This record gives sequence, C-alpha cells and structure tokens, in this order.
Amino acid sequence: MYTWRKTERVTHSHKASALMFAVFAATSCDVHAGEQFVAPSSLKTIGTIDARFQSYNVEMVEITGGRFWKPYPRDTRALVDRDRYGYRPPIDLTNRRLRNLTSALAPAYMRVSGTWANATYFADDDHTPSTPLSGFNTVLTRAQWRGVIEFARAVNAEIVTSFAVSPGSRDALGAWTPDQAQRLVAYTQSLGGRIAAAEFMNEPTLAATNGPPPGYDATAYGRDFKIFRDWIKRISPDTLILGPGSAGDAASPSASGLSARALLTTSGAGVDRFSYHHYFTLSPRCNVHDDPAQALTERWLSRTDQALSIYRALRDEFEPEKPIWLTETANAACGGNPSDATFLDTFRYVDQLGRLARAGVQVVMHNTLAASDYSLLDEKDLHPRPNYWGALLWHRLMGTTVLDVSSPAADLHLYAHCHPAMHGAVSLLAINTSRRSSRSLSLPLSARLYTLDAARLQSATVRLNGKTLLLAANDELPRLDARAVPAGATRLAPASITFLVIPDAANPACA
Repeated sequence: MYTWRKTERVTHSHKASALMFAVFAATSCDVHAGEQFVAPSSLKTIGTIDARFQSYNVEMVEITGGRFWKPYPRDTRALVDRDRYGYRPPIDLTNRRLRNLTSALAPAYMRVSGTWANATYFADDDHTPSTPLSGFNTVLTRAQWRGVIEFARAVNAEIVTSFAVSPGSRDALGAWTPDQAQRLVAYTQSLGGRIAAAEFMNEPTLAATNGPPPGYDATAYGRDFKIFRDWIKRISPDTLILGPGSAGDAASPSASGLSARALLTTSGAGVDRFSYHHYFTLSPRCNVHDDPAQALTERWLSRTDQALSIYRALRDEFEPEKPIWLTETANAACGGNPSDATFLDTFRYVDQLGRLARAGVQVVMHNTLAASDYSLLDEKDLHPRPNYWGALLWHRLMGTTVLDVSSPAADLHLYAHCHPAMHGAVSLLAINTSRRSSRSLSLPLSARLYTLDAARLQSATVRLNGKTLLLAANDELPRLDARAVPAGATRLAPASITFLVIPDAANPACA
C-alpha cells in the first residue's frame, strides 16, 4: 500500500519531547555553537516505504552465462570497444556464501532482467538448443530458471523480470507475441513460484541498441505494451505491471533511443507501479572518465533528486498517484567505475537510499548483487564489498516508517526512520561528506552508534567502529557491535557514515 503523507498534527507527547530537548539544548555544557540538534521523540512521520525497499538486480546474462562487462585493465583509458566484454559462466545460485549473505538482506525483490534479457530464448523443454534460435541471442534453460526460483525462495526474495522483445518473439507483421513470456510464466507457476512484478522490456528508451527490431519506435512500443498488459493481466493477474522502465534521465529522446514521454503517450495508462532506471554516470568502458574527487559533493549526490524530479513529473502527468520504483541503479552504467567497488561509493549508495525514501520512492533495486564492479558482492569470491556493509546496516536499522529530519549543511546529510524492530525507537543516518572536517550531532538521549569508515576512501575494506569488517568462519557474518554514546554531542569524523539508534526515543510514530 502506498501511504505517503504529510502529518500536520502535533501530539502532546511531541510537544513535551520538544520542550524537554529545548531545555537540554539550553543547559547542557556539552552543547556548542554549530552543532546539529535532533529531538528524536518529536520527529514527524512523512511516509512509509515498501518492506522490500532495499532490493537488487541479478542480470539475466548472469543466469545464462555470456559476455558481460569484463574486469578493468590496469590502465582504464586503454579500453576500446572490443575490450568491454568478457565471457562469464552462469552464476552458482546454490553457493552457500551467496545464499547466506543475500538472506541477510531479506525481504527483498530480486530483479532478473537487464539488456541481455531482451533477446533471451527460454527453452521450455528437455532438449535445450546448443545455439539460440533465430531472432534470439541467448538461451535460458529450465534448470537455470528453476535455480532462480529456488534461490529466491531460499533468500526470501520476490522475483521481478522482463521479457524477450527481439525479432524471434514477433509475428510476421512485427508485433510482439506472448508465446515466450507465456512459457516462462507457466513454468514458474508449475514449480510453485510466482513473478511478483514485470516490466515489458528492459529500458525501452534505448530500444535502438538493446534488442528490438531495427526501426522500433514509440508507436510499435505502444502497440506491444498493450498486448503485454492485456496478456499478463489475464494469465497472471497478481503480477504487478511496472513501466516504462526508462533510462537516460531525460524526457526528450536520446541519440540512441526514444523519449519516456513518447512511450507513455503511446502505451496509455495501465501500470501498477511507475518504474525508471538511473545511473549517475557511465563508466570508462563507455568512454566516460569521471574524477572520483567529485563523488562526495552535493553537486554529484543531488543527481538522485534531479533524476527523480524528471520521472516524478512524468508519473504525475501520465500515471498520477502510482507508486514509484527505481528498478535499476548504481553509480556508473557499463559495469561500474573502478571506485564503485570501494568505500567511496558507499556514500552515494546510502545517501541515495535516504533521499529516495524521504521522497516517497517505494523500492530501490541496486545493480548488481554479484557481477562486475558495481556489485554488492565481489563476483570472484563473493566476499562483501563496502556497499554490502552499508546495505546490511540500512536493512537492520532503518525501518519502513520515514521521519522528517532536516540536514543542516551540504556536507552533513541526515535521514531518520523508525527502527524496524524496537517499538518507539528511532534510527538516524548521518553522512559526513567533508573529507577534512568533523561534524557534531547532539541528542537528548543515549544512543547506539555504528560508524563506517576506511583507511582510504578508495579502499576495498571498511571498518565498523574502528574494526575491519570480515566474514567469520563458515561464511557467517560478523557481529555488528554498536558503541554506546551518552546524551549530548557526538563527533562525526570526516568522510564517515554513521547510524545511530535511540532506543528510548518513545516516538509515537514508531510505536
């Protein structure tokens, strides 16, 4: 249920908490000018998010095996077109480490899609062809899709996907036919699984380069989407329709595709959730070389807001009041930047979660779980990358009720949620993006503190309260121990990410 709202009424409890904090702020000897004060007991509710808000993508090419973004050479500027891709075998979804670490992020949505899904043939029989049929590029076997269903069940994930739209999925006149999609859905249902939500195709705004027939335009998309919508509502009525799933952060056409506006105009209303994709930039594999020094600036981090503004305006015009899902995101498209596997990108990741939750976006699907440089887990050994630890702390500490807290400066970002498990408790996320200066946060109550930092911003390892985070024996997660801090001022170190839990906040919204 989409329940975004502004709360105007202030209860007597809120007023009492605010008064108590005003007295504290005026009398405590630990309070200094320039500190940010937060009264957790009186923070107001501004909305709720989906219980599976923090989710992830598994590329279809990971399931089938195929050519995906290859690891970087030592000199990323030496990349040329022929070096972008390298073969990777199918991912082992039975791997114990993978299942343990993914289960810790449950519940979640697991989106199995991506560019390669647009031209993947589902071999719905026991005689899998050794090469794709005409009009397709890749083969998905029954065993591989069964592995997806079993994995999703084991890690408490709901499956989200999209369907093939390449020439092999079309009739003689070029219209999309649901035969392939029907086989995939029917096989899923035969195994007791379900597809919770589906986009018709992956990134239709980039149709010129990602699978549909040459010359595919908005009119063709509108025709095909209506066929898709009628079909899926008939054979799987509980599957949510997502759309349009546009990429590019623009309402106007890109050089290689269509405009989101044109797609929405021709397809007509009919999605259950309004979806979009957003990357802050392209990676060196696609000939963009950004300076990592800008990664902590407001100019960079505010790209989250800029992209959402574009798509929210389109949602309001074409699909008013439909909940918004961000179904694919990371710092850099084309496999990620080299720094995306380091602590530097964790600032972007958790800040994006905070901004979007505050803005009412219901689901955010990170790309990817375990492939290429932007993944949460290293694809070679499946050990957690810094972003995974940020995701884990968010999952454990930030609940579905979003609270209103202001950020005092461009380099101190504050977000507040009810704690997911403790009644009345409030969790704060405080991100100090200043590389040189500490910041101070004052609370009227004691708190449990979890600070992430690293010896170097572009480090592949991260520390929690000064202790390096590593997997324990048998691929078990380590204890994530908090540090107790008393009421008063807490120092936030430069370039650090801090979660604070206030168990005794007694916030009425969190009861």
